[in-house]
Amino acid sequence: MSENETPPPPPDAPQMPPSESPADASPPSIPISFERVLETLECGAVTEEHGHIRWSSNTTLLLTVTHDDLSLLAVYKPQRGERPLWDFADGTLCQRERASFLVSEALGWRLVPPTALREGPRGLGSMQFFVEHDPEYHYFNFTPELRPQLRRLVLFDVITNNADRKGGHCLVDRQNHVWGIDQGLTFNTAPKLRTVIWEFAGEDIPDALLADLDRLCATLDDPESALRAALCGLLAAQEVNIFEARVRRLLKAKRFPKPGAGPNYPWPPV
Repeated sequence: MSENETPPPPPDAPQMPPSESPADASPPSIPISFERVLETLECGAVTEEHGHIRWSSNTTLLLTVTHDDLSLLAVYKPQRGERPLWDFADGTLCQRERASFLVSEALGWRLVPPTALREGPRGLGSMQFFVEHDPEYHYFNFTPELRPQLRRLVLFDVITNNADRKGGHCLVDRQNHVWGIDQGLTFNTAPKLRTVIWEFAGEDIPDALLADLDRLCATLDDPESALRAALCGLLAAQEVNIFEARVRRLLKAKRFPKPGAGPNYPWPPV
């Protein structure tokens, strides 16, 4: 499997609704496949730039990307628009977005929307499918049926060491599928987990999720695996090694972690 390929979808994998132009509020008539969305993001031409997305810390633009007869909306985060941070290497946030997507796919959890790393109107950057959602419906008012999906998202944030899981970074699409966005502050070698989702702390991790993590660990342990090679092309070698160590620690503990010392919640929470 090459770096640009993704594993077969899990049995409950959602279809992606076609993205719409900002002026078109009518529902889509035909769902499109996850794979076709990713192909469009990777190979399509940017046909329109809709402007900046408000409230973003870094340069974030909404684009239309077109490939063959498919046009969709994408969130583009150019590398040169990233604000320097003292605890993350400059110009690496877009690569962490792509790395997070690859890990989500390797787990079979489909938590991160299709995400490419490619040249755009302002240079290299991450380009992610824009998920149609209600911005007023986020983690703090989710209904109970989403809890199983949130368990996966919590574990994903633990192993990727997500320092910025705000309530508004959890989106629900028209099929009631939960997506996690804004994965730039991930894979740091120092403990950085900051999340609003602590409701499972101390609970046993379900066996099915442990099996997924164990399979991921075996893949990471294989120096010839496509996933490891792809991650090493996006992250520092030490970041990949410590990422694998976090997976191993979680498999050994078999419990959702509890908040530790230091800041455990992002700000603002939404």
